[in-house]
Amino acid sequence: MDQGIARAYIAILREELVPAMGCTEPIAVAYAAAAARRLLGRTPESIHIRCSANIVKNVKGVTVPNTGGLKGIAAAAAVGALGGDPDRELQVLQSVTPEHIEEANCFLASGCCTTDLAEGKDGIYVEAILRSGSDEARVVIEHTHTGISLMERNGTPILAADSQAHANTKKPSNLVPSISKMKSKAASAEAAPPAPATAETDRISSDRREYSLLNVRDILEFAATVNLDDIAELMRGQIRMNSAIADEGLSGDYGVSVGKNLLKYGGNDLRVRARARAAAGSDARMGGCALPVVINSGSGNQGLTVSLPVIEYAAALGCDEEKLIRALVISNLVSLEQKEYIGKLSAYCGAVSAAVGSAAAIAWLKDGTYEQIAATIINAIATADGILCDGAKSSCAAKIATALEAAIMAHEIGMEEGKKFADGEGLVGADVEATIRNVGQVGSVGMRPTDLEIIKVMLKD
Repeated sequence: MDQGIARAYIAILREELVPAMGCTEPIAVAYAAAAARRLLGRTPESIHIRCSANIVKNVKGVTVPNTGGLKGIAAAAAVGALGGDPDRELQVLQSVTPEHIEEANCFLASGCCTTDLAEGKDGIYVEAILRSGSDEARVVIEHTHTGISLMERNGTPILAADSQAHANTKKPSNLVPSISKMKSKAASAEAAPPAPATAETDRISSDRREYSLLNVRDILEFAATVNLDDIAELMRGQIRMNSAIADEGLSGDYGVSVGKNLLKYGGNDLRVRARARAAAGSDARMGGCALPVVINSGSGNQGLTVSLPVIEYAAALGCDEEKLIRALVISNLVSLEQKEYIGKLSAYCGAVSAAVGSAAAIAWLKDGTYEQIAATIINAIATADGILCDGAKSSCAAKIATALEAAIMAHEIGMEEGKKFADGEGLVGADVEATIRNVGQVGSVGMRPTDLEIIKVMLKD
């Protein structure tokens, strides 16, 4: 395999497969507030949060983890600012104590935490403005859930290596190194040494070149040939953490218990177990469980959907750890290829693209050929491409179960001598890559007005 492409795929997996506590949108709010609190250097007297409509949509209905059941943007911001640790990034609320929660509740009751819709901002956008006396700290997150694009103190931009800009602030001694760490993440794509140029990489834009290299044929070759030492620990983390929260969802009482009810009424069938474990993980996560999840495309629910069904099928088929790890490479990357076209936040439900990735990996576990795996992806996209994302909440578990049901059926049809829906039938294109591009166009462009209408409905009250 081309080593430049292989290195790019490893970089993608390392960038994407990171642990996160709770739904990533309220966590992004908490992270921005925690970073601004560190920049301010003391407890804020007021907090103001501005968010894109997409963030609002995905924060409104979920419980913020480690907060005693609090919901909403203001709650995430208050707890993040008063007890969050920005060095933990997507696990920023891991440091929160009962005392922090009590303090946050008092802060919320006082009306000192306000929120506002950031007009004209799409996708991931969070702006946290914290004030104390005459001092103000402002942090902006864009594009990714921890992507700090701006830090200001009293109107002065703070640079990673510039300690003079805040020399007169009352700050903890580790402020400068910590800011440097936060800023370095945003600059990592520019700082990383480029892969050797090839005819393929020459055409890719500098900031997204790795993701643009994703395609099903290369993903399968990469999964089969990658040195396990380069990716095994990432996948083991996904197996361990996502399995733990699935167990918690099946043993606890979260949301409407989609996972538990699937097993109760569907029996012990493998297809049911695969769906139930993914749904149970989402039950727990949307219900405020503080256990971390290894995410995919910035989403814990997608991380659960690309991993837990594959783990269940691998166990049932008697596959060893190496085969499971290589299958998880396929499920994660196939899902990420679709999201490269759809975008991280859209009216297109991410559970569908993640379920497609799972079905592709399951086909590979059963020794499916490229043609059968491509047929699985095409069939799955053509079957469940109409599920809407109307925000993060307890019903996400049911959408995961529904998307996986369609994807598993699509896989079973695709394994029958590669049977697949034909070019021109709806969004199906001439091949698997054309189909992925087609649904990406609809998800990113065609469903933008749908997303706006969903947000209007959700913001009525």
